[in-house]
Amino acid sequence: MAHDGHEATLLGAIGDDAFGSLVRNHLAALQVTDLLVTMRGSTTGTCIVIVDASGERTMLPDPGANAGLTTRDLPGSAFRSGDHLHLSGYTLLHAETRAIGMDALRRARDAGMTTSLDPASAAPLAKEPNILDPAISLIDVLIANEAEAEVLTGFTDPYRALAALADRVPTVVVKLGRHGSIAHRTSADRTSPPGDRPDHVAPDAPGESASARAIDAEVVDTTGAGDAFAAGFLPAWAAGHPLHDCLNAAARSAARAVARVGAGPSAAPPGE
Repeated sequence: MAHDGHEATLLGAIGDDAFGSLVRNHLAALQVTDLLVTMRGSTTGTCIVIVDASGERTMLPDPGANAGLTTRDLPGSAFRSGDHLHLSGYTLLHAETRAIGMDALRRARDAGMTTSLDPASAAPLAKEPNILDPAISLIDVLIANEAEAEVLTGFTDPYRALAALADRVPTVVVKLGRHGSIAHRTSADRTSPPGDRPDHVAPDAPGESASARAIDAEVVDTTGAGDAFAAGFLPAWAAGHPLHDCLNAAARSAARAVARVGAGPSAAPPGE
């Protein structure tokens, strides 16, 4: 998001180790404001990523210092009216950090911020499908992949899953990988052109529906593609752009991410 010229702040924790210093320096180089708490005696979280020949990845995460975060570690300066809070579902899936995740959502709402959630991962979510219910009542945008949407609704058809989630969240996006993405915004004051409406979303549902194709790109590594999608979608959404344009912005960002190794943005200027 910062790579594309938008202000971005990261809340979290690092350990008092060399990797923590590296993370802080890397964020500064990307012009991301860090509100990271340094946990003395802890190690910085890491994630081992295994990428296969097709570019698909398997992750083995260790939250490290993040597991020690408490509600006391949330600075009041992070919650400002007009800003947006995007929360990773991993924060809510882990018992150690669930309280701080919920507190962040409540404080964001109280401050007049908009909020969004990425369910994070279908596998751990499947063990407790209702674990995100309290958070879903506090968000404006839900960005889920097809598997996560199925776990949350029980529908294998992503269009039916989208319709079910749209009854609970004002704006819902379901990512379909190489098949693109679909979305519905119940609170919109305009609608996308009829050709962009997913056929399976109730045609009389109030608001705006849209779909977008994935952008062709050589898939080198899918690590970070979902985060890149959100980084493209949310600024466009917050600016009030039509939903179809938001999905296209997300697709462009995701296409850049999968075309290179690693989860971070490329060194190329935005748009290249």
